[in-house]
Amino acid sequence: MEQAKQSNKANIAKTLIVYLGGAWVIIEAINFLIDKYDLNTAILDVLILLVIFGLPAILIYTWFQQKFTRKAIILQAINGVIALAVIVFTLVNPGKLDPTQLRLLKFKNQQKQLAESIQSIVILPFDNYTGTDEFEYYVAGMHSGLIGDLGKISALRVISKTSSRLFKDVDLSIPEIATELGVDAVIEPSISCVGGDSVCVQIKLVSAFPEEQQLWVQDFRVAKDQILNFYNDVTKKISEEINIVLTPQEESLLAEAKTVNPEAYDAFLKAKHFWDQFTPEALQLALEYFNRAIEIDPDWGPPYAGLAYYWIAMRQFGLAPNSVTIPNIYENLEKATELDPNSAYTHYVSALATVWTGFKWDKGEKEFLKILEINPNDAFSRIYYAHLLSLLRRHDEAILQGKIALDLDPLNPMIQALYAMILPDVGRYDETIALSEKVHSVVPGHPIASSVKSLAYLYKKDYRKFLEFYIQVLPLENLPGSTILDTYDEKGLTSAIMLFIAELERTAGDRYPTMLGELYTVAGDNSKAMDWYEKAYKSHDPNLPYIGMYTYSYGAYKVDDKRFDALLEKLKLPPR
Repeated sequence: MEQAKQSNKANIAKTLIVYLGGAWVIIEAINFLIDKYDLNTAILDVLILLVIFGLPAILIYTWFQQKFTRKAIILQAINGVIALAVIVFTLVNPGKLDPTQLRLLKFKNQQKQLAESIQSIVILPFDNYTGTDEFEYYVAGMHSGLIGDLGKISALRVISKTSSRLFKDVDLSIPEIATELGVDAVIEPSISCVGGDSVCVQIKLVSAFPEEQQLWVQDFRVAKDQILNFYNDVTKKISEEINIVLTPQEESLLAEAKTVNPEAYDAFLKAKHFWDQFTPEALQLALEYFNRAIEIDPDWGPPYAGLAYYWIAMRQFGLAPNSVTIPNIYENLEKATELDPNSAYTHYVSALATVWTGFKWDKGEKEFLKILEINPNDAFSRIYYAHLLSLLRRHDEAILQGKIALDLDPLNPMIQALYAMILPDVGRYDETIALSEKVHSVVPGHPIASSVKSLAYLYKKDYRKFLEFYIQVLPLENLPGSTILDTYDEKGLTSAIMLFIAELERTAGDRYPTMLGELYTVAGDNSKAMDWYEKAYKSHDPNLPYIGMYTYSYGAYKVDDKRFDALLEKLKLPPR
């Protein structure tokens, strides 16, 4: 009897050693396959639980000398029921028990820790593996769509599309790109097919530091009418992968199920493609495709917002009268808001119209805050909100929003130029000039950079440089810049400015009332300056609000006319 007990204990010891050794090898082999092919980690969780509860099962079997006695069957049944309950609980509540903590080699856990350290990310342009450039507009549109959706996560800094697109087809490693943009990780998307009713997409999440490491990859075949839900799905999967807890607002936005007519979406992406080119010819094509999208699906909101944005641009550049532009702006905005009240794009266009067409500062601020509630990573909303805050002379808040915009889109010349515009009001003239020169090194003759640089030189009383760059803002065919500069050299600033005014009044008429007011201000003719400012008020010239920011309001060229203070009051801008 004693010898039988000793033999049984020896058998159990051998079984234990063999079982644990074999189980460890199997688990780590499965772990390797999961890491390599990015299989569902639930496979590993279930396997580990089976190993845990398989041990008592094999020990019971060995203890009872491979005999199925009544007691052995009862013990095996109890063990089986407990095992099944724990496995079901783990599958229903992933991450609660985390049985992978029991592994000896925790490669996946290290990877998980790396993923959870990600706080900033860039989505690179989609690699187009379709074999044709015909779908480049579609690929670019998907890139923008995914950035827009991922940008809804407030706990994650997401680089905007302009800075991201600069890294299309560049010969740089993932760590080099991440270093340039100051991010922790990179998303590498690709598209391999664009069929009649679906697209084939692969999304990779790659950590850049301490070395390049793929953390997650998944292939999707997306029905075209489900493309908006695809963006939501990817955003949720990435947030889960890097263990970001979504706010209730974010959960709600990403839970919205949206189907879209594929042909309408295709037309909308073509419209956005031409809009980004921003030439007169391209804008007309954008108009055609926005209208085409509406014809196909009149109940989808974004194309109406696109039309409103088009008419804002026409008004901004003086290419159509207010009698045409303003009704079209508000009519399309109303329809876009009615159809899609949670669209950051619609609220963005509405904010631009509310501030620079409607001159309604409080309502405009509410629109900007609504956008940033929906998408805190929207760089253009941040920078234009900074402009509104500057108009209201809330300079510290303006600088903060401007810096965030630069952080989100660090290589975008337009963002840099718009940020430079708010610096003169806080006396940072040299920084204004340096940033404008940085913009000009990328986009020579950039009109906003030229305008703000000329203003900075005016404040510094370097009048010749002021004129050099002001000439670039609105070149006049019949008045060479050299003539203005020669006049300045011979007769001084006022004579040079009056030349500019005479030609602008002759050729442009009432198209640039605020600019003419500013020129008369610099020339020292306050009465005529106010005549033009009041014309600008009647036409709601989008440039008029800026008179409250700059030196014409309270600086070296302050307008010495009571009508100016009355105008600030009518505009409901802060008094000087």
